[in-house]
Amino acid sequence: MFLDIQAELKDRFLGLQAIMKHVEDVSVEKKKAELELSKRETVEEVRRIYTLETLRDVPIFRAYRDFFWHIGIDPTKNRPAAEALIRRVLSGKPLPTINTLVDAYNLASIKTCISVGAFDADVLKGGLVLRKAKSGEEFRGIGMEKPMRLKGNEIVISDEEKLIAVYPYRDADETKITLNTKNVLLLVCGVPGINEDVLKNAGRIVVDHVTKFCGGRETQNGENQGHPL
Repeated sequence: MFLDIQAELKDRFLGLQAIMKHVEDVSVEKKKAELELSKRETVEEVRRIYTLETLRDVPIFRAYRDFFWHIGIDPTKNRPAAEALIRRVLSGKPLPTINTLVDAYNLASIKTCISVGAFDADVLKGGLVLRKAKSGEEFRGIGMEKPMRLKGNEIVISDEEKLIAVYPYRDADETKITLNTKNVLLLVCGVPGINEDVLKNAGRIVVDHVTKFCGGRETQNGENQGHPL
């Protein structure tokens, strides 16, 4: 499976790219003691490294915020994923417990500062496209009771049948990771200003975390970079 990037977006956002990782035969559980320990260690590390004041100067977060502003999303209301997790920790709140796979890639996201999406690969249909949203398209993200109607300025990812994400900050409920997920597509989300090598390193760290806590194996088609239509 490949991610095609709409040529219009490539021209508008130089350096826009994402890396896909495929992991098969995972075992997703609600909770695991080893993972909970790693989460506590990560919380302590975050509190040693960051403060709420210093987060604004982290170059990767600045790149995401700039991208959000350019597509009409207020990053002070919809934070980049890793920044939102780190802010949660610095505000004294625990890291969320969703399931072992989501919790694992959240840890990788915190460690790399890179936004990561994850999708149940068996629910996806055909190839994926990163494109500009169409005005009036409906999207129901994880945790949303009813779909939201998109304005047309958003950047989305769709398969052959449906929207699976508003890029790079919200995944669809229909393709979310559950305890029944066996095969997963991980998306390492880049924006202009984030180096390709940074994304590749983040991809390796994400896969390492997922396979450590959920088992499975990365498939040979592993690393696929988005390319223009």
